[in-house]
Amino acid sequence: MATLKKVLMPVFLITLGLLVFSLSAQGLKPITIKLPKPMFVGTPQNVKVPNLEKPLGKPRDPFLAPAGTVNVALNKPVTSSDMQPVIGELALVTDGDKEAEDGSYVELGPFVQHVTIDLKSRHSIYAVVIWHYHQQPVVYFDVIVQVSDDPAFKNGVQTIFNNDHDNSARMGAGKEKNFIETAEGKLIDAKGVQGRYVRCLSNGNSGNDLNHYIEVEVYGQPVK
Repeated sequence: MATLKKVLMPVFLITLGLLVFSLSAQGLKPITIKLPKPMFVGTPQNVKVPNLEKPLGKPRDPFLAPAGTVNVALNKPVTSSDMQPVIGELALVTDGDKEAEDGSYVELGPFVQHVTIDLKSRHSIYAVVIWHYHQQPVVYFDVIVQVSDDPAFKNGVQTIFNNDHDNSARMGAGKEKNFIETAEGKLIDAKGVQGRYVRCLSNGNSGNDLNHYIEVEVYGQPVK
């Protein structure tokens, strides 16, 4: 066994080196995501929700994107299906504050609600990171993320995430899993999809029927 390890280790190091070189040659670099203060530690054990993804139990791996990719949603205008939130203002969704504290989140009404971010121009989008509300380990239902050039989202809609497994939001059943809110936020690989508007939907949570957003970040670059 020791001999086998001695043989395999150089092969692994060479393969890893080639992978790093390949990524560098493609101009891919880890995006910088500043995380908020965690409000709880460990893996929650008492969340009883179907179709729930298993927590990693460790920090997620860095996300690679083309060099120059930044959060293009920062301070961009936000509209919503609930233009008079129960708590907070829609501008909080893109203000850069990701802490789970009073005054840092917006609370929308019950049932299916959305927030839509106007990036002000067409972008290539590589990742979307959502913080709904991570003060407690809750699960938000029917999380759907879409990109379009149409502010009404009637034409040219591209769905990059959908965990509505039973089509209760009436937008088509999705295959992604439910997830527990944490200070890391939920990172969604957008795979370079292009569009001007990013819409995030949800349908209440495991604690109540309301919808919350602390922050949404969109990592991309303007389309030239």
